[in-house]
Amino acid sequence: MQYIPQVAFTMLFAVFGFLLYRRISRISRNIKIGRLTRYQGNKGLRLRNMLLIAFGQKKMFKRWLPATLHFLVYAGFILIIIEVLEIILDGLLGTHRLFAPFLGSFYGVIISFFELLAVGVIGACVVFLVRRNITRVPRFHKPEMKGWPALDANLILVIEILLMVAILTMNAADQVLQQREVAHYTNTSAFLFSGFLTPLFQALDTVTLVLVERTAWWIHIVGIFAFGIYVTYSKHLHIFMAFPNTYFGRLTPAGQMNNMAEITNEVKIMLGMTTDQGEAPPPEGMKFGAKDINDLTRKNLMDAYACTECGRCTSECPANLTGKKLSPRKIMMDTRDRMEQVGVSLQQNWPGLEDGKTLLGNFITKEEINACTNCNACVEACPVNINPLDIILQLRRYVAMEESASPASWNAMFSNIETNFAPWKFAPTDRFNWADELKNETN
Repeated sequence: MQYIPQVAFTMLFAVFGFLLYRRISRISRNIKIGRLTRYQGNKGLRLRNMLLIAFGQKKMFKRWLPATLHFLVYAGFILIIIEVLEIILDGLLGTHRLFAPFLGSFYGVIISFFELLAVGVIGACVVFLVRRNITRVPRFHKPEMKGWPALDANLILVIEILLMVAILTMNAADQVLQQREVAHYTNTSAFLFSGFLTPLFQALDTVTLVLVERTAWWIHIVGIFAFGIYVTYSKHLHIFMAFPNTYFGRLTPAGQMNNMAEITNEVKIMLGMTTDQGEAPPPEGMKFGAKDINDLTRKNLMDAYACTECGRCTSECPANLTGKKLSPRKIMMDTRDRMEQVGVSLQQNWPGLEDGKTLLGNFITKEEINACTNCNACVEACPVNINPLDIILQLRRYVAMEESASPASWNAMFSNIETNFAPWKFAPTDRFNWADELKNETN
């Protein structure tokens, strides 16, 4: 009988590992639907960006209040992983507080620090719940946040509170059992915050107290495992995806557009300019721009999984602020939804990309992408270096070059640029007439 909990935990851990591996494999396959791109450049700078932006959350601190609370939650979970490691080892080995004998009195100091973070996480999550549901911060209540996205955000916050409460309950009951010198409960020094809760458990008999402590232990570790699986389906996947996403982020200036190398080379050939060795005009049948997720790059698809749905991009978007339908956050959410839809279809041996739907049209409309001003405000605002503008530009490129369906005013501008080398309809020889007029006025 004494081995039943150990066997049960081992089986639970194996199931968790299998489900997590399967989900990670699915995400990897979905990202690989996109076009492969080569990322070269300064590896040291990429590593620096990852440490500052993903780990240090540098860009978050443009808004100090949510950034401070978010960093508290983030730091709390990172460090509490150490306690979770001990719990996992205890479950597999059938021990209790495995690290305590090796750390002596310092063990209590470490657990007290973890409890400090747990209390901080509870406080931060309560504030976040208030901001979302009572004070109703506007960026959390845009049209794309209706239904599941709003529920998902609230569920995560509630789950985090329950996990932290379980830790404090487990530690408080454990300390009372230590005082009663119950076998199997290793003596440790006092824990700071759960120590204030011990009076709540003093009146319980030992059998009930053991039941409370074990229940809290199981709730916490099962909750951690369930949370670990759940976040891979949630916007909180950014906890993990932020690191590779910032590492592979672009190193060129945000305002620099990525031209199609094949088109650039063809223009050079037409103008009689030299081209790089091995370059050639675009092949027959080549698709320009992007219509579905397989036309986007793998980095674009990684961006979609890394999206935190925080809405900073949308709250900074001038098009959205003037009432237009464009929301950079929705662009990323739609890309992720389409990617998940195709991934499930492919797994079931269904049509996949040939299901009669496309990212452009069924998920993202031309009205949305045409509203973009290319200002890069969304790119600058994103705390994990996501680039919604790159997806918008590729979709617009498809509309312009494959469908010839750009707005009439845009087509006139394109024609002027092609014939007059300027957006305006006048001859190149007249381009500097305004300067002559200004010179005459000065004289």
